[in-house]
Amino acid sequence: MLKIDPKISLIFLLVLFMVHDVCTNCVSLSGLSLKSQDLTALFLAVRLYCSFVMEYDIHTILDTAALAATLFVIYMIRFKLRSTYMLDKDNFALYYVILPCALLALLVHPSTSHNIVNRICWAFCVYLEAVSVLPQLRLMQNTKIVEPFTAHYVFALGVARFLSCAHWVLQVLDTRGRLLTALGYGLWPSMVLLSEIVQTFILADFCYYYVKSVFGGQLVLRLPSGVV
Repeated sequence: MLKIDPKISLIFLLVLFMVHDVCTNCVSLSGLSLKSQDLTALFLAVRLYCSFVMEYDIHTILDTAALAATLFVIYMIRFKLRSTYMLDKDNFALYYVILPCALLALLVHPSTSHNIVNRICWAFCVYLEAVSVLPQLRLMQNTKIVEPFTAHYVFALGVARFLSCAHWVLQVLDTRGRLLTALGYGLWPSMVLLSEIVQTFILADFCYYYVKSVFGGQLVLRLPSGVV
């Protein structure tokens, strides 16, 4: 039976939600990080390449749609709604995450029978996905005030990553650890699980204040100092 990773499906739906909001309102993308969208497009493009050359399945279709939607959002931010983009606040240097992820992928990647370049690319997209939200968090840290649309998007992304992490943990428990062996040998299985955990906890603080804000009836989320 084919088991679809819930994270992939949810990211797909999240991006489509963003596109729908942009297309229906077309007023402002204030508070949304272009650099996070660039990283999202990058890891989706690399993963799509790996999917084509390594294992073509339903994820290939979902990733294609998600990449197309993400590129559309990037286009809207760069051109149509450029005046609403917070360029001065979106100041996270992308090489801080791209270079370490590339180096880590060279050192730790799957030990399968696939071409070495493809295996390194696959590891790179796994690592990059785990930290792709950092520019968005930096932007919110700079502004301290998060608009409803951005807050909903980041919270939904946090939920998606929590479900993905839970999915991996349950799979490991269900197979009594055999899944780790199936992923390969060496440090790679541990790095995959670590990436899932990092993705989850990197947004935990924000999600807590989001839930607190929603239950408090606040439409605009105000972050205290030190959060994200």
